[in-house]
Amino acid sequence: MTETTIVKTNNTVEPTISGIAIREITTDQSGAWLEAGWRDFKRAPAIGLAYGAFCVLAGYLVVLSIFRTGQLHLTLPLAAGFMLLAPLLAVGLYETSRRLEMGENVTLWHSLNGFRRNPGQIGAIGIMLMLFFLVWTRIAMLLFALFYNGTVPSLDVLVWETFFSRDAMTFLITGSILGGALAIMVFAVSVVSIPLLVDRDVDVITAVIISVAAFRKNWKVLTGWAAVIAILSACGLVVFLFGMAVIMPLLGFSSWHAYRGLIDTSQTDVARLRRKTA
Repeated sequence: MTETTIVKTNNTVEPTISGIAIREITTDQSGAWLEAGWRDFKRAPAIGLAYGAFCVLAGYLVVLSIFRTGQLHLTLPLAAGFMLLAPLLAVGLYETSRRLEMGENVTLWHSLNGFRRNPGQIGAIGIMLMLFFLVWTRIAMLLFALFYNGTVPSLDVLVWETFFSRDAMTFLITGSILGGALAIMVFAVSVVSIPLLVDRDVDVITAVIISVAAFRKNWKVLTGWAAVIAILSACGLVVFLFGMAVIMPLLGFSSWHAYRGLIDTSQTDVARLRRKTA
């Protein structure tokens, strides 16, 4: 059961959930989080590149399936939808950063413990993110149907119709607004919850409540952090996905440090999850 208490931090009384307090960040920390993530990447480059390579391979498999089924119009929505599932894919990277922080052994096998330490709760939030992803793909398909009278442009005119036709601006703005709203919802739900589920013995409801509260308390800073994630991910995607081999692990490691910066667990009675043996 979720338990709300009050603690004093620097003479300021603030509510906590199960003794887990949310820090208020008043200045942009994106650079510091990226710098810390890069340090972890340099300390465990093989692990980072392994996850990055998996991300690139999965991306190409998705693109191949799109070409084989003739649904090329879904390329852009699925690329955007990747952002909704990325926090779950980064669980092994969170575990790697956690182990580096604790001074524990770090191998690719050890990183997989992130998925096994709290499997039921991580699986539950994975289902939640998948539902968001399915909603987004349905919205994208509906937008194509509405703007193109139920027909999908052929490959030779798809780019022109999507970006340069008379209705392209309205289509892109509408899609961006709807996709952006969904992305912010997912970001608020997952920015703290998934690293917390890797780190502490909490249930998914408590983790989501803390994550949303952290976003509400630091929405300006975290909106900027979300923009940094989106821009770097876009840079990785536009170079034929190859940039994601580095961008994905960098952002995964950095997101762990964002979690550590946002959450104060010094007063909590919620134990760290027991380390699994290899």
